[in-house]
Amino acid sequence: MKVAAYVFIASGILIVSSAPAVSADAQIYEDIDWTELMPAEDLSALLNRPAFLDDIADGSAQDALDSFQQRQLEDEQAQQYQAALSSTRVIQGFDGKAIRIPGFIVPLEQNEDKEVTRFFIVPYFGACLHMPPPPPNQILYVESEQGITLENLYDPYWFEGVVSIEQKVDAMGTSAYSLSLDNYALYEE
Repeated sequence: MKVAAYVFIASGILIVSSAPAVSADAQIYEDIDWTELMPAEDLSALLNRPAFLDDIADGSAQDALDSFQQRQLEDEQAQQYQAALSSTRVIQGFDGKAIRIPGFIVPLEQNEDKEVTRFFIVPYFGACLHMPPPPPNQILYVESEQGITLENLYDPYWFEGVVSIEQKVDAMGTSAYSLSLDNYALYEE
């Protein structure tokens, strides 16, 4: 199990203590990285992107997922990369797992008090809003009855909850996982 490391300085002595992330209700959440949510084949394909993509200008018409998906790709590496961009393949071991993950909120719905009640959690700012969305296996879907007051879209958060393998489709993107949200807090290292 991965654990969070906490550093304390007491009387000039540096003490490093490893402990799992625990909330007030004593639920243990495993700190995870976003890449852990995707199968190794998808991660490998995304890390080994085709060389011709280096010639495409950021923000151009060719720099869109739809444009890339319409290309007839003969190269196996390019085909694997293309498939990984929209992969809904998941890691079954995350179903029912309590996790803690950092991310950004992409609002999908608000209540009358302007609190976000349905949203995606994504690994980087601007995902789904200003650029093509991450692959579905890099997006978590959340419904929150009480809602979250979102002061700034630029703010990263820590999220704690239990994962379900469940696809959700929205105009903003598709998620391969859902998170039953227990806790959230502004991200601080």
